[in-house]
Amino acid sequence: MIPRTSVHGEWSTRLAFILAATGSAVGLGNIWRFPYMAGENGGGAFVIVYLLCVLLIGLPIMMSEVLTGRRGRRNPMDSLKAVAEDEGRSTIWQYAGAMGIITGVLILSFYSVVAGWALAYVPNAARGLFAGMTEIQSEMMFDRLTANPWVLLGWHTLFMAMTVAVTIRGVRHGLEKAVRILMPALFVLLLVMVGYAMQIGDFEQAVEFLFRPDFAALGTNGVLAAMGQAFFTLSLGMGAIMIYGSYLPSKASIPGSAVAIALTDTLVAVLAGLAIFPIVFGSLLEPSAGPGLVFMTLPLAFGQMPYGSFFATVFFVLLVFGAWTSAISLMEPIVTWLVERVNLSRVSASLLAGGGIWLLGIGSVLSFNLWSEATLFDRTFFGMLDDLTANIMLPLGGLLIALFAGWVVSRQVSAEELEGAPAWVYPAWRFVIRYITPVAVLAIFLNAIGVFQN
Repeated sequence: MIPRTSVHGEWSTRLAFILAATGSAVGLGNIWRFPYMAGENGGGAFVIVYLLCVLLIGLPIMMSEVLTGRRGRRNPMDSLKAVAEDEGRSTIWQYAGAMGIITGVLILSFYSVVAGWALAYVPNAARGLFAGMTEIQSEMMFDRLTANPWVLLGWHTLFMAMTVAVTIRGVRHGLEKAVRILMPALFVLLLVMVGYAMQIGDFEQAVEFLFRPDFAALGTNGVLAAMGQAFFTLSLGMGAIMIYGSYLPSKASIPGSAVAIALTDTLVAVLAGLAIFPIVFGSLLEPSAGPGLVFMTLPLAFGQMPYGSFFATVFFVLLVFGAWTSAISLMEPIVTWLVERVNLSRVSASLLAGGGIWLLGIGSVLSFNLWSEATLFDRTFFGMLDDLTANIMLPLGGLLIALFAGWVVSRQVSAEELEGAPAWVYPAWRFVIRYITPVAVLAIFLNAIGVFQN
């Protein structure tokens, strides 16, 4: 087979790919979701199961997405189609790629709204509005933000404009340049927050909470939650990693890159816990506060601490950076599809995709105010999109990618793409991706739709 090349170019180095893919994986799922899920499921035991699931679910699927993307060198839909044709298999597999593109669009439409909350909290923190705040006042601040459709729409619009501004400039000048700035900045800000938490909060209790296993507090639901978090946190099943893989230079090691991305992503999640929980414990607040941990509990804690306004600002800027790098990766698959299939320029494709996603996001904006009473199956528009993508589309997409890489892609092709690692890596990957990962992802899917719940 004549090696394909991407019409969008390549990453200049393997490091650029690792930064970009890590930026895709690192987002609200690490800084927001991981800490509160650990808090709800006993801390250390959850972390151990999560790490095991990253090894058995996250890494194999990530390697599968990257090898498929690099082999196809197209948008996710056409990469799957091209690889399937090379193997003499049905091109119906392309629709797994199409589903990934659609999933990314749907997720970004409401992800942008949540990222808008973080944007809104940056000036709130900088103006010192958290100082001396009571629990009721903290809840009122969040409720005022979400209850005003015009304010919420403004922040959603700003965040989407930030995302389009990067994707419009292409791989080298847009995506790569952005992650080379944002990812180091994100790590610096995160380390600053950890240092602050060590000085101000109850760091010892936080370390014990995160790393002392208490399997009695985990339970079956906690295990399934850890499996789901390991899958979702690496941006799998939404076309982002596959499209980034299509820009990866041919000589770069896929296994080595995937391990670096998974380790960095996990490090960010753990550091986020070490930045958040000492502050929570030091303020005598509840660590299992759920989704409200970041937007209601933490402002309350910052308001009680020395230099709270400054470090609250740092924290929410950190949250914005994490969301921004993820949003860029969610935009890229649909932009590349529009360029390759509809023959639009990258500028036109970015503006069209961004505008469509922004428009769809208005439904999520209104879900918190004017449409809050309009529900279907007891879900608002925002809730339906969240459930559809998280519980059905992402697990199904991950399952299809695992089956494709394990059973459709030939041993010769996958071995060629995954060369450069120790000899045991390829047979281990092939066994796991064929027999273990599909079963684990199926368990995530069944749990998400309520089969395993009492």
